[in-house]
Amino acid sequence: MKVILSLLLLVFGFNPPVISAQEPPVLLILGDSLSAGYGMDREQSWVTLLDLRLKEYGHSYRILNSSISGDTSQGGLARLPRLLDRYKPEIVIIELGANDGLRGINPDITRANIASMIQQSQRIGARVLLAGIRLPPNYGNAYLEKFESMYTDLASEYGTLLVPFFMQGVAMRPDLLQADNIHPNEKGQPVLLDNVWDVLEPALTR
Repeated sequence: MKVILSLLLLVFGFNPPVISAQEPPVLLILGDSLSAGYGMDREQSWVTLLDLRLKEYGHSYRILNSSISGDTSQGGLARLPRLLDRYKPEIVIIELGANDGLRGINPDITRANIASMIQQSQRIGARVLLAGIRLPPNYGNAYLEKFESMYTDLASEYGTLLVPFFMQGVAMRPDLLQADNIHPNEKGQPVLLDNVWDVLEPALTR
């Protein structure tokens, strides 16, 4: 019997079933210091809290946080193609523009950079969420209006998800800000998470 079985295996071949665990889809965050956990342990940042909440609610995503303190929309645009090609994210959160505004960069340039990031992300089938930014009032009304309206305009033009003001409930709250009165402290991180979660959660598919 053993001889017959061995002959059958030689004739027909034997390929044991291969069990491959499908990796969870990637959720890419492309941001600056507000998402890089500036001034605190990364475990305290809203991005880590998002990872925990996804697990808590039974969602299966792998977060890739590609946020760099001080980064501009130009820097994000330069880094994005490699990230898209390598990780094929299902969702891309773009939280950029604050450093453009603080440096007085022409909003038309920032808008073009973010538009290109949206287009590239959507081209591979990713869903995009824009995190809107507002600036201090000392830049003049004309600049502020042009800068801040671009997030709403881009979201409408490209059909993206939109958090109108990422720092809502945190800005101008000294108890939720670090000593520089710019960056959220660890107490402000859950508020940032809620701002994103309210928009992101209905769009999750896994």
